[in-house]
Amino acid sequence: MRAKRILMVVGVAALAGCGRQVDLRPAAGQPMPVKPMMAKAAPTVEQLLTPPTYARPNRIDELVKRSQPRPTDPFDLPPATGGNAPSLPAGTDPGPVSNETGTATPK
Repeated sequence: MRAKRILMVVGVAALAGCGRQVDLRPAAGQPMPVKPMMAKAAPTVEQLLTPPTYARPNRIDELVKRSQPRPTDPFDLPPATGGNAPSLPAGTDPGPVSNETGTATPK
């Protein structure tokens, strides 16, 4: 029973400690961060704690309301040869092709 009370008191004290809030300051004897090289002034604590807009971009949930045709792509060009298949190399005979591979057992 006594251990249960001690555990309850410790739990309440730990929970009460979570609600304590103070302003952030550098550790004792430590200066604020130095001014960035190209900045006009050193940033304040609020500026340092505020994430930039690119860190949390706005979400766009806009669905397509109606079908829209794709715009023409200026880079969607046919090949320079007009799209024909390449010809055979010079000196080759385009003879008939068969699927026969010969006998399976050697003679």
